[in-house]
Amino acid sequence: LTESLKALRRRERVTLFMTLLAAFSVLLHRYSGQQDIVIGSPVAGRSRIETEGLIGFFLNNIVLRADFSGDPSFLELLARVREVAHGAYEHQALPFEKLVEELQVVRDTGRNPIFQAMFVLQNTPSEVLSLAGLGVQRVEIHNDTAKFDLWLSLREAQGQLTGVLEYRTDIFDEKTINRMVCHFQTLLEAITVDPGRR
Repeated sequence: LTESLKALRRRERVTLFMTLLAAFSVLLHRYSGQQDIVIGSPVAGRSRIETEGLIGFFLNNIVLRADFSGDPSFLELLARVREVAHGAYEHQALPFEKLVEELQVVRDTGRNPIFQAMFVLQNTPSEVLSLAGLGVQRVEIHNDTAKFDLWLSLREAQGQLTGVLEYRTDIFDEKTINRMVCHFQTLLEAITVDPGRR
């Protein structure tokens, strides 16, 4: 399935991130019935050369919209997502908090402003950190608090995609999320077989 998705993204001249984001948007569209799906995604925040060697947290969130008006095919939606993503990348230096302030979004302490679904694709090679005289190992940290209604985090490693779907338990139950994960996999398979389908 991963290889089929990569072949599709090459044919359409998009990134794997854009392909998977469009598919996640379709999943949310199907579950919600909404025509306008808004998803957040983190960016590294190191677009300036002078920040490359600095240690620190430079992460920023960008906002990505998927427009389902006109009942688009997946390929049409993918083209829309590509344009939206390019526009978001051009403005990725704008701090998310500044965007919230400019849009005058009414804040609710129980919800993230602007988007409630997050999408992440980790596809940069993991480097083993080596420090003289120190033993270093990667430790996975599990947080028992969901920061978004849904957070799909995918990782590409060794030719395959794996992922985690984090969710708010006051909105979703485990059974629903398991069904959603199965639907997402089915959706990805269908997209690779017939990307021209609406």
